[in-house]
Amino acid sequence: MLRRSCLALALAASLSLSSCYTMTHQVGTGGGGGPTTEERQWWALWGLVPINSVDSHQLAGNRQNYTVITQFTPLDVLISFFTQFVTVYVQTIKVEG
Repeated sequence: MLRRSCLALALAASLSLSSCYTMTHQVGTGGGGGPTTEERQWWALWGLVPINSVDSHQLAGNRQNYTVITQFTPLDVLISFFTQFVTVYVQTIKVEG
């Protein structure tokens, strides 16, 4: 009985928590150590409907070469843990110049 309870708890925890990931895209020759700008993208219905719009071109300003990093950070995991009950998730979008 205890073994089944532990297994059920582990399964519930693994389904409710996402892992961290990072996607990187280079524009031009990529970022050269310039200033970094970041914003959070909010999603509803488990990531199907965007709540706000984050435009990486606006974050980059007039730079020609930059790197866009889209990541699900540990802070995003923590925020999403509390907001997942209303199907809202968050991810961080960072532009490095």
